Amino acid sequence: MLKREDIRIRDPFIYTDFENGCYYMYGTTALVQDKISAKNTFSVYRSTDLENFEEPKVIFDGSKCNFWADRDFWAPELHKYNGKYYLFGSCKAENKRRATHIFVCDTPDGEFVPLTENPITPSDWECLDGTFWIEDGKPYIVFSHEWKQVKDGEICAMQLSEDLKEAAGEPFLLFRASDNPNVSAHRGYVDSYVTDAPFVYNEDGKTKMLWSSFYNGRYLVLNAFSDSLKGTWQHEGSRFDFDGGHAMIFTKLDGSVWLSLHAPNAINRERAVFYKF
Repeated sequence: MLKREDIRIRDPFIYTDFENGCYYMYGTTALVQDKISAKNTFSVYRSTDLENFEEPKVIFDGSKCNFWADRDFWAPELHKYNGKYYLFGSCKAENKRRATHIFVCDTPDGEFVPLTENPITPSDWECLDGTFWIEDGKPYIVFSHEWKQVKDGEICAMQLSEDLKEAAGEPFLLFRASDNPNVSAHRGYVDSYVTDAPFVYNEDGKTKMLWSSFYNGRYLVLNAFSDSLKGTWQHEGSRFDFDGGHAMIFTKLDGSVWLSLHAPNAINRERAVFYKF
């Protein structure tokens, strides 16, 4: 068994399996030593208490199939939809745009396969951190249009077909990083603002979002809310005072609601941490 504090992971995503009484932790795990770049596998850690984890299990290996990407397998998320398990993960290759690809499996820890030949995000956009959301019965991907391409990073959404295999509409802008006054320019890049890690949820009759960016060099979790994806988004600061981010919300086996993220945002020291939400 592995202790939580011994697992280097970024972007930890928790899926609670209520039927079998356990948790599955996904995230950026194929990390290169001394870097935030990653190799070309997605893995999962299984736990019954979120402190002790079984050895990681590789659930997709890009080198074992004719997959378009060969590096930076980042931030996978697991979503159950229509009886299947879908993994939304970011990938990259030389001379290829960074993109979110969707993978599918019959179980949360089985062998995932690409749902389609090509990634789901727009082919000429640099995209990452795609998440899944259903609104008015329609499936959407919500994702980051990367600051490296647009400078002022964007959070966008796009309706998907019912089988998640293709776009069912054009991507549309929710907001830009600089719309939040708690965001400052990315360190070393003038007039460049980061959008990372959107996670959408419902609370108090509102559509709400956690996302991450930088303020004075610190990585943080920010809050936004709207009446709907296409509504007007309002912005708030961070609820937490730490250098960490890429957060999501999950429900524990006992019914309590928790926040998962990585902290600190320091290379080689990143760990999954959990806070009562």
